[in-house]
Amino acid sequence: MEYSQEMLISLSVAAVQALSSVVIAYVIAGGRNQATFLTILWLVYDTVTHITLEGPFVYISLTGGVENSTHWLSYVWKEYGKADARWLVAEPNIVAMELLTCSFDSVLCVVLMHAILTNKPWRHFVQITLCVCELYGGYMTFAPEWVVGSPNLVTSNPVYLWVYLIFFNGLWVVIPLILLYQSWCDCLKSTATPSKSKASPKKHPYYLRKRD
Repeated sequence: MEYSQEMLISLSVAAVQALSSVVIAYVIAGGRNQATFLTILWLVYDTVTHITLEGPFVYISLTGGVENSTHWLSYVWKEYGKADARWLVAEPNIVAMELLTCSFDSVLCVVLMHAILTNKPWRHFVQITLCVCELYGGYMTFAPEWVVGSPNLVTSNPVYLWVYLIFFNGLWVVIPLILLYQSWCDCLKSTATPSKSKASPKKHPYYLRKRD
């Protein structure tokens, strides 16, 4: 298998993003329990990807398109465009979704990290909102393509299919679903009614006063 310039740059960018995310997550949540650390790690990686990869894609797409760009980050999208040609030509649906993702979702990621690290009571509201946004973004990225027969997707190449299309996009499906389940369990726990045998009886204030 030959490694093109676009592939080498893409792999390098992916490695730097992953390593930097681990370092940042360790700095801000290294002493937390495993579940918290892994959640923060994902949110850091999510934020880094939205800002450093999808943000430049939106800018490049709005100023000429990936296919004609000479910016070094455009090589990442030129490589991905071999699996999904829509990313090369500033397809309106893709650009619109990425514009929302790299702005709104990035803010939600940062707010959610703050909520987790400071134990805010509204943490799961933000977490559910972010997960729904991520899942909706994935659906609207591929559903319009599927309903017209997927003419822009290259599925004959196993690397393009399983690595570019399924693995990298699948991360933003599987992990949000896991976090949604976590929020669901926490909501059930917080709203559960304690059993009568375990609940301590409440006394009316009248009986707590010293009677004459």
